[in-house]
Amino acid sequence: MSPDTGADPKPPASAEKPKPHAVPVAMKSGLQRRLLLLLLIPLSMFALVSIYFDYQAAGNAALQQDQQLRRLAPLLADSVIAPGRTPGDEPVMLLAPPVEEFIKARDGFTGFRVSDASGRFLAGEPWISLVIPTTSEPEFHSAEEKGVTYRVVAQRVKTVAGELIMQLADGSDPRQQWVRLVVFKVLLPNLLLVLAAGVAVNWAVTLALKPLLDLKDAVERRSPRDLSAIDPGSTPTEVQPLVASLNRLFRLVNNQAEGQRRFVADAAHQLRTPLAGLQAQVEAWAQAVNAPAARGQVTLSADKILRLRSATRRTSQLANQLLALSRADASATAGHPVQRVDLKDLCETVLALYLDAAAAKKIDLGLDVRPAQVSGYEWLLRELLANLVDNAVKYTLPGGTVTIRCGAEAGQVPGEDTVYLEVEDDGPGIAVPERGRVLERFYRVRGTEGEGNGLGLAIADEIAKVHRAQLTLASAGAPGKDGEGGLRVRLRLNPSL
Repeated sequence: MSPDTGADPKPPASAEKPKPHAVPVAMKSGLQRRLLLLLLIPLSMFALVSIYFDYQAAGNAALQQDQQLRRLAPLLADSVIAPGRTPGDEPVMLLAPPVEEFIKARDGFTGFRVSDASGRFLAGEPWISLVIPTTSEPEFHSAEEKGVTYRVVAQRVKTVAGELIMQLADGSDPRQQWVRLVVFKVLLPNLLLVLAAGVAVNWAVTLALKPLLDLKDAVERRSPRDLSAIDPGSTPTEVQPLVASLNRLFRLVNNQAEGQRRFVADAAHQLRTPLAGLQAQVEAWAQAVNAPAARGQVTLSADKILRLRSATRRTSQLANQLLALSRADASATAGHPVQRVDLKDLCETVLALYLDAAAAKKIDLGLDVRPAQVSGYEWLLRELLANLVDNAVKYTLPGGTVTIRCGAEAGQVPGEDTVYLEVEDDGPGIAVPERGRVLERFYRVRGTEGEGNGLGLAIADEIAKVHRAQLTLASAGAPGKDGEGGLRVRLRLNPSL
């Protein structure tokens, strides 16, 4: 069997498939970046504002600390209850309760120093650097000791031991600790908040874009010929204008395609009637010139009439095939219900249609059928099988064999059985490199003899796609054999469409 495929082979179409659009991924990534940016900017601003207010709060606390030191300095002077036994000795001191409480509350970060009027150390912590006030007003300065910055107040005060210089140091100055406070109380919480916001945004964007991704998947799963409208109610409100625009585009394209289909169907219908009449007249003429009484008298006219008959047959077949091609369309089945088709009965019906043609070429046309049923369109499956049998009978040499088969077979996955239709012949077959192209419209293998329009296998392939199946071409013989002799065309179908 050789394919019913077109007069001159066309250059092969590019096998390169268009790259799938990455719009949804880019859209998702873009939204994620924008949302993260829109969240990070205000969070960063909040962090800066928080740092500023924290520093201001530290400054206020430091001012309060200075005021506290100012109040405690006279109380430290009051803690001197008696002078030393001799000049220069440490005075007798009993810390006032507020001073004692202050020192205990900040153990390790406070200290005091008592010096005489000339600055000589008398009591307290010798590491506190001496500052001699010039007046009786308290003076403040900062000093660093062992990595700790202390706020120190110095005041010249008259006591029972005479005029002394009282110094009180406090290392808990909030302004010296604000950096650590900012890190642990501002930056770290905000960083954790940003990370949590990133995770939340990623989850929220993924969830929010799920309807869009579902819409993308639904469009990708569609057949190229499925231009039915998308339900706007299944999409978010913000996307419904886009869906409405897509539906409008689908409607325009579908109307254009429907117009083309109607044109092909109408043209085929209009051609069938005059071609049928013309063919009837030519057949009558051919029978007349082939009559015994006319033989040898009208040889030239008979040759011309036979050529005319061949041309009219081919033209009539083309019109019928164009009509079949317009019917073998996914959208053309929209108004037809799916039926339960008995493949065995279908094979027997098609066999009866081609018995005369096969007998004329002395071809053994037979059946090898087993009970099998499938959900589909009976009129399209009959058209498919008729095209395959017509091709087989047409291109098989006289005396050859053509077999029609159907049946059920176990699938590769348990519980997923399939059914099949198959036509096998022992004709010239199709070379392996050509098998990918013979399903194209109007393509014929170079050197193919006989009449043909290059539409038989194309129509069968279109019908297979309507049934979500695929034609497979292989050499005749045992399954898996892939030589060059004969041709076996098989259609595997799911029992439920």
